[in-house]
Amino acid sequence: MEGAPGPSRARVFLGRLRSGDQAAHLLTLIFAASIFLITALIVCELYFNSALSRQKFGWQFLWTKTWDPVFENFGSLPFIFGTVVTSAVALIIAIPVGIGAAIFLSELAPHRLSDPLTFLIELLAAVPSVIYGLLGIFILVPIMRTSVLPFLNKTLGFLPLFQGPMYGVGLLTASVVLAIMIVPFIISVSREVLLAVPAQQRQAALALGATRWESTMKVVVPYARKGIVGSIFLALARALGETMAVTMVIGNDPKITSSLFAPGYSIAAVIANEFTEATSDLYVHALVELGLVLFVLTIIINGVARLLILATTRKMAAHA
Repeated sequence: MEGAPGPSRARVFLGRLRSGDQAAHLLTLIFAASIFLITALIVCELYFNSALSRQKFGWQFLWTKTWDPVFENFGSLPFIFGTVVTSAVALIIAIPVGIGAAIFLSELAPHRLSDPLTFLIELLAAVPSVIYGLLGIFILVPIMRTSVLPFLNKTLGFLPLFQGPMYGVGLLTASVVLAIMIVPFIISVSREVLLAVPAQQRQAALALGATRWESTMKVVVPYARKGIVGSIFLALARALGETMAVTMVIGNDPKITSSLFAPGYSIAAVIANEFTEATSDLYVHALVELGLVLFVLTIIINGVARLLILATTRKMAAHA
């Protein structure tokens, strides 16, 4: 009847809730918003619990090289250097190995070989980091000290990166341990992404006369590029935040040096080593500020990497 009052907004909303669509939308929105809430809470907690350190040192905390708990003089630069160098070298080692293994397992290996190897790789991804640290101490460090480091010094010793005393522990050893830890992540995710490429893409390339290898490198891998990049980001996040394994083989010396043979220190390692020993409020706040620096550093590095990948993708699309 004309002029009769229509249903109220509350009734309409309740009707949508009963239908399920609105309820599902609201529930998933809450789940998505919780990610931002958790991130904001982490930042706030780190920020407020590092107040004393921020007030005393200010921005100089980021580029000061001294870390002296006795005289309460703290700077984060050696730890930022160790974190960035070990993660970068680990990625340089892990990316070609991981992507190459993923291509083999998804495109070239028979199923009777691919399936058992994939199972073993997934097991490696689940191994606790302290186990990698123990293996690094008892197996990798002696090998690096007696074989790998002397070989690198003999062949590439004209570069500052491969000069200096060869203790076995150091930045390069920590990078190798990190590379071993993150390779399973790259392989596992990249393999699944490569397997998700439609079979029609492969068949079309083969029908045009391409070899199996050509179809893989020119069709399958470019199609799965974004997923492969995602696996690298996952590995980078693991490398930046790794604690125990790095702590056990990096040498734990807060110095900046041009040699990968030299001992170093990472942000996660110094927090794990010294947090229980912090006897003053300023010392505790300096360690918490290191955690804040690591959090921001992770965001910046991942953001820059994504921008580089986006720029590269656009350039390739423009030339295509």
